[in-house]
Amino acid sequence: MGVKRRYESARRQEQARQTRRAILDAAGKLFVDPGYAATPLTAVAAEAGVAVQTVYAIFGNKRHLLSALVDVTIAGDDEPTALPDRPFVAEIRALPDARAKLARYARHLSATQARQVDMMIALTGAASADPDAAAIWRKNVAERRRGMAMFAAELVATGSVRPDHDVDSVADVLWLAMDFRNYDWLVRQRGWPVDRFERWYVDTVAAAVLA
Repeated sequence: MGVKRRYESARRQEQARQTRRAILDAAGKLFVDPGYAATPLTAVAAEAGVAVQTVYAIFGNKRHLLSALVDVTIAGDDEPTALPDRPFVAEIRALPDARAKLARYARHLSATQARQVDMMIALTGAASADPDAAAIWRKNVAERRRGMAMFAAELVATGSVRPDHDVDSVADVLWLAMDFRNYDWLVRQRGWPVDRFERWYVDTVAAAVLA
């Protein structure tokens, strides 16, 4: 009986995970088009093929669904692992050279932007009119700034940063260079190959802060 209960529990957990993923996928589609404000949770439920009560049971409300969607889109999965604890961060830390660190981050950045750019553009639009979306946008901005402060400290520790810069000013440059609108403009609007975008990122940041 114990084996059967464990099997049934694992099956229920997998079904719950698939349901959560279906709702997030539906929200990711509809919050982009027709948009967050124009999409009621009933529409998300219909797109996901679940009852609206299921959406409420898992996410509580529309704001929490949007917040979860932003987090999952940035991370690329729904695993409970914070971004600073992910393998790419350890790989960056292991590199001794500042430019090599930038190059490794550039690969992560381009992959992340490809996933998130539509969602982030939709979020900025929603934030201009909806207080809940605006709060999530401000949270995202603050988290990006904290992440770039950590990366800036990594670069400064290599000894390769110009003496007129400190961790705070390097973080400002990194924060600007990683903005999703750069990827949207250069790759999606202007048609740059991803490897060219990554080189642009490395060259731009290096020219701004490295000796």
